[in-house]
Amino acid sequence: MEISTQMMSSSISPIRANNSSGSAGSVRGSGMASSFTNALATVNDLQAQAQQLQKEVQMQNPDVSMEEAMVAMQKAQIGFQATLHVRNRMVQAYSDIMNMQV
Repeated sequence: MEISTQMMSSSISPIRANNSSGSAGSVRGSGMASSFTNALATVNDLQAQAQQLQKEVQMQNPDVSMEEAMVAMQKAQIGFQATLHVRNRMVQAYSDIMNMQV
């Protein structure tokens, strides 16, 4: 299963290296590290939003529907799984590079 940063950004939300809004706004640059940092910040925001909606449903807020909370939780779960797969691929690539003979 091939997961790329482009796929993550299109399925979760727009991820830009020079994002000036939200919690990822303090990260600048266009390198791979800043892309991963922005992706992690986006997943963190999705998880926080899902948690907040879940609390609102538990408090029986009439403005928040159960369906809305469930969709937010699924988005957060998919984002986390995609991030986990990317991390595993990066660790595997690092291990392969470190085990190469020079």
